[in-house]
Amino acid sequence: MTQTAEYEINCLFDAPRELVWAAWTEPERFSRWFGPRMLSTPVGRITLDTRPGGVWRATLVGEEGFEATLDGTYREVTEPERLVFTTGDPDNPGEGPASVVTIDFTEVDGKTGMRFHQYGVNTDAAHAEQAKAGWIEFFDRLAEYLA
Repeated sequence: MTQTAEYEINCLFDAPRELVWAAWTEPERFSRWFGPRMLSTPVGRITLDTRPGGVWRATLVGEEGFEATLDGTYREVTEPERLVFTTGDPDNPGEGPASVVTIDFTEVDGKTGMRFHQYGVNTDAAHAEQAKAGWIEFFDRLAEYLA
């Protein structure tokens, strides 16, 4: 039986929606915030082909040669309102975790509201909580970058 889990994170960024969108869709900006603090995401190791069917890929780099690559496919791209993408292949995940991420960006008095929803397959509650905590750290970094 495939385990599934889902969660939502809501953030309010003190930046215009177009800038928050750009932080998600331009490699130079994405590299400034994506990943945990102890790792970097070099701009040369990022692909963001932001169109339906396009691939996204980011390699996180750490000390002593550590590398971890995250990737997936964009399913929906509606600038600057909505991004839907996969992590892994949720339609054919095999044994590994995979998910669908939906992000909605709304204007809120000159700021940007961001609703992040992730639905994972082959994901138990503990893994989902770890993923959520990771994204929260990423979004803290995104808020710092946008400031």
